[in-house]
Amino acid sequence: MKRFLLRGLAALALALASIPFVSAQSLTDYAENQLVDAVLRGQSLGAPATLYVGLATAASSCETGSVTEVSTSGTAYSRASVTSNLTNWAGTQSAGSTTASSGTGGQTSNNSTITIGSTATASWGTVTHFFLADASTAGNIWICQALTTSKTINNGDPAPTFSAGALTVTFQ
Repeated sequence: MKRFLLRGLAALALALASIPFVSAQSLTDYAENQLVDAVLRGQSLGAPATLYVGLATAASSCETGSVTEVSTSGTAYSRASVTSNLTNWAGTQSAGSTTASSGTGGQTSNNSTITIGSTATASWGTVTHFFLADASTAGNIWICQALTTSKTINNGDPAPTFSAGALTVTFQ
């Protein structure tokens, strides 16, 4: 019995070793370069005072920030603005916290509901990704990640929201 159990554990370990690591979030190349220059090269970070949460129907490359954003033409879609501060984003110690980060997991989340646009006046398509950018239109995408579940937004659907604690970002 012991030998059977050890063989089973060895097979499980081998199977798990072949699964690629998947990060909980994706910094874009732009964000990585900003962090390298700030932390290791003494340059000003230039972190955005406001982040803009956007939705995309495809991401050909989250690394480069290449996304197909929902159209703003006649759809009532717009990015949601969230000021970068202790009130709007939780500290790493716990969801909902409003003090400086002191946790060990590197995870933050939104402290209040984030509403994207308003009631759809035309189909937005199937939304597959969210991203955080430094401008209300265009700008630089800092973080891009696939949604846990894609969502089709049709004409007349209410504006999509991320309830408090639902949009999480983990730095690993």
